[in-house]
Amino acid sequence: MKFFTKAAHRALAASKIQPALELINPYLYAVEERIKEQARAFDPDIEGYVAYACGSSGKRLRPALVLLAGGATGEISPGHVDLAVAIEMVHLATLVHDDIMDGAELRRDQPTASAKWGNSLAVLLGDVLFAHALKLTTSFSNQEICRQVAHAARDVCSGEIIQTQRRHDVNLSISEYLRIIELKTAALFATAGELGALLSGAAPEIITALKSYGSRLGTAYQVYDDCLDLAGSTESAGKDLGTDLRKGKLTLPMLYLVEATDPSQHGQLNEILLRGDEAELLQIEQEVVAKGCLKRAVETTKQLIVGAQTDLQKLPVNKYTLALHAVGDFLINTVDQFAVAA
Repeated sequence: MKFFTKAAHRALAASKIQPALELINPYLYAVEERIKEQARAFDPDIEGYVAYACGSSGKRLRPALVLLAGGATGEISPGHVDLAVAIEMVHLATLVHDDIMDGAELRRDQPTASAKWGNSLAVLLGDVLFAHALKLTTSFSNQEICRQVAHAARDVCSGEIIQTQRRHDVNLSISEYLRIIELKTAALFATAGELGALLSGAAPEIITALKSYGSRLGTAYQVYDDCLDLAGSTESAGKDLGTDLRKGKLTLPMLYLVEATDPSQHGQLNEILLRGDEAELLQIEQEVVAKGCLKRAVETTKQLIVGAQTDLQKLPVNKYTLALHAVGDFLINTVDQFAVAA
């Protein structure tokens, strides 16, 4: 498999998504500063832990979606910045917990909270981030915003529970897998699009369209992340990769391999996953590529994005709507690297 350098990855990202982000750059800057300021809301004894969890900038896709949805349907307001911060705080909480469950040691080019301080403290850190995110939403006069962010947080945790239940399960269907990632990943994207439009006073059909856009984009992003785990490199991603198969998570490329395997061999495949022998797992990863399962997952990602972009046809055409379309194009171009690698 061909791996991509961090420089190439960043150059691709800059060339495809930068124009869209420049539209909302001042607001993204405000979101970034507000996120870093959140640590000061905590007791001094734990302020450092929170600052560490919030301090490294990620892609900030969810805040960007809130802001772009707001601009596409009206004016971007301070409320959009507040909402973007709250949604990103939920996301940061999930990352802390994800890293514990995956045994990950690296996230955004630095040690994870669990690697730095141990699982016990990291669990509590994730909990306090969740709680703080929900507290932030109580400042909105519209109770629907607090309610929907809470629902999204519940869905994220529910998806993680179901995925954990179904580890090493070769009987997991593709539709069940898609439902899991709609909960664990797409729920926050959907809420970002929906509430971004709601804050701008958009019509119900426009709010629904942006919720659907966010859900499909978030689902596509998770499939991309699944492909990255199989065919990417830690150097380019800035986080530990190759953890899904070793933790028994059957992601879409792997499920396509199961589908392409004779049912009489499913038991043997399950035994390999349970044994966790490194040589056997590497062989499975090679089969995922050799049998075209990685390429098939890439095509599924692209189809989901095209569906998301179709949702945008219900919105008025303006620079923010075009930017939302460009976000999809960026993800298509990014996931295409794995079609080349395969």
